[in-house]
Amino acid sequence: MFWRSVVGKLAITILLLVSFVLFILTILLLQFFEDFHIQEAEQDMLQTAEKVSMLVNTHADAHDEKKLIEETTESVKDPASRVAIVSGNGDLWVSDSEDEQLSKLKIDWLEQEGLSSVLTNNVQVQKQMRLPGSEREAMIVGVPMKHQDGAIYVYQSLNVIDKTKAETTKIIFLAAGIAIVLTTIFAFFLSTRITSPLIKMREAAFDLARGEFNTKVPILTHDEIGELALAFNRMGRQLKFHLNALRQEKEQLSSIVSSMADGVITLNRSGDMIVTNAPADRFIEDWYYENNLPYRADERQLPSELKTILQEVIDGETEAMHELSLQGRNWVMVMTPLYDQSYVRGAVAVIRDMTEERRMDKLREDFIANVSHELRTPISMLQGYSEAIVDDIAESKAEKNELAQIIHEESLRMGRLVNELLDLARMEAGHIHLRREEVKVGPYVERIHKKFQGLANDNNISLHLDKTILEPTATFDPDRIEQVFTNLIDNAIRHTSKDGYVNITVTNDNEAFYVEIQDSGSGIPEEDLPFVFERFYKADKSRTRDKQKKGTGLGLAIAKNIIDAHQGTINVNSKLNQGTAFNFRIPKQWEEK
Repeated sequence: MFWRSVVGKLAITILLLVSFVLFILTILLLQFFEDFHIQEAEQDMLQTAEKVSMLVNTHADAHDEKKLIEETTESVKDPASRVAIVSGNGDLWVSDSEDEQLSKLKIDWLEQEGLSSVLTNNVQVQKQMRLPGSEREAMIVGVPMKHQDGAIYVYQSLNVIDKTKAETTKIIFLAAGIAIVLTTIFAFFLSTRITSPLIKMREAAFDLARGEFNTKVPILTHDEIGELALAFNRMGRQLKFHLNALRQEKEQLSSIVSSMADGVITLNRSGDMIVTNAPADRFIEDWYYENNLPYRADERQLPSELKTILQEVIDGETEAMHELSLQGRNWVMVMTPLYDQSYVRGAVAVIRDMTEERRMDKLREDFIANVSHELRTPISMLQGYSEAIVDDIAESKAEKNELAQIIHEESLRMGRLVNELLDLARMEAGHIHLRREEVKVGPYVERIHKKFQGLANDNNISLHLDKTILEPTATFDPDRIEQVFTNLIDNAIRHTSKDGYVNITVTNDNEAFYVEIQDSGSGIPEEDLPFVFERFYKADKSRTRDKQKKGTGLGLAIAKNIIDAHQGTINVNSKLNQGTAFNFRIPKQWEEK
C-alpha cells in the first residue's frame, strides 16, 4: 500500500503538517481581515462624520446655505452609506444612498438603539445593529457637533463588509490551495529524494542475503543518507571478509575431522547427528547391522542405546566414557558436552577402535607359537614316518610307498607354508609387484565361476554368479585378484554344508570394481571376526565341512595384502550359523606403488 511506504508516510506527514498550519493561518487571516475591514469602514465613516460636522459648523449661521451643506454631504460620503444630521431642536435630515434597502434613520431609533448619548453626552458612538423594521445588519457611527447642539450619524449596510470579506476569503483560499498543491509536489519530490537511496539499500540488502557480497550502494549525497550508504558498503565488505574466514575455518575443521582415524559425531540435545566422519558412519552402520535394523544413510538420529549416554552427559554436564562391542570389534566412546556459554547445547563423541591395539599385542604373543605349531606338526610327521621306514616297521613295499607319500605331502605342505610366509612378508614389507592390466570383467569372472562350479557340484552346493557390468573393463593384476577370488570362494565352499549356497556378486561401474561373496555356511564367531585377516587364523574345525582338507591360515592375510596393494578395501560381516559375507572393492583410479 502507498500509505505504508516511507514515501507515502513522509508525503502524508508533510501534507498534514502544512494543511494544519494553513488551516490555523487561514482562520487567523480571515479574522484579521474581517476586523481590519470593519475598522477601516468605521474609520472612514468617522472621517465622513467629522467632515460633515465641520461643514455644518462652518455654515451654521447661513440659513440659505442648507442646500449647499446637503449637496456637499452627498459628495463626501460613500454612495452606499447614509448620513443623518440631527440638530439641537430635533430637526433631522437623512441623505440618499445607492443601497435602496438601507432604511432612513428616524428620531425614535436613537432612543431605541442607545444612540442618543451622542446628543446628551457629546460622545462618539460606534455600533453594529439590525435596522428597525428590517433584517439588514448595519454599522453606524455618531459624532457630536462642535460649538452647537446636534449630532452627525453615518451608517451603512454590513453587506459591503461581507462582500469585501468574501473576496478576501476567496483570495486566501486560493493561496492556500496553491500552497497545498506546491507542498504536495515538494513532499513527493523530497520523499523520493530521501527514499530513493533507501530503496537501493534495501535491494542491496536482499542481494547480500542471497550471498552477492560484491553489491555496492551508490553514494549520491554527502549527508546522513550518504554516510548510511558508505556504512552499508563497509558492512558488506566486512561481512564478506568474516564469512570467508568462517568458510575457511569450517573447511579446515571439516578436513581435520574427515582425516581423523577416530570416529567423530557432533550431536544436539535431541540426539540428531549434525556432523559425522567416515569412521563414525561405519560405526553406526555396524551398530544397525548388529541389531538387525535396516540402515539408511539419511538417518541422522543417534541409535537409541547411545542416547542414554548423551542424556547422561547433558544431565551431568560431565564427560562420559563407555566401551562398546560391535561385530567382534572393541570401541571406546568418549562423549563431551558442548556449551553455548553456560547452556549445554549438545555433545561431541569421539569413537576409537581399540581392537587393533589389543589384537597386535595378542598377535605378537601368538606369532611365534603359531609358526612353531604349524612347523612342528609336519616335522613330527616327517620324523615319525621316516623312522618307521628306517626301522623297517613298514615291511612291504606298499606300506613303505604309503609312508613315503605321507612324507611327500607333509613336505609339500611345509613348503607351501614357508612360501606363503615369505610371500606375506614381502607383501607386508611393501615389496609386492603388481602386473597391472586392463581386464574384461565379464569373461574374467565367468572363468573363475566355471573354475569352482565343479567343486561346488561335487559337494551339492549352489554356486551362483550375479553380474552388474556398467563398464566392460577394470584395471588390476588379474593373477593376484584371482588369488583373492580363489581363497574366498574356496573358504566359502569348505565352510558351507550340503544343499547350501554360495553367491558371487560382481559390480563394475565408473567408480570401482566391487565383489561380494556370500555363503550360507556356519559363520564366524563374533569374537574371531577381528582376527580373520591375520596370519594363521583358521576356522573352528568343528565348523569346517571338509575335515581332511587343512589350510595354513595365511590365505585371508594374503588376500588383504593384495587388496591393500590395489589401494582397495576388504571387509567381512558374519553371524554364527547364518552365513558369512566377504566383500572387496578396488577403486577405478589407483596408483601402483
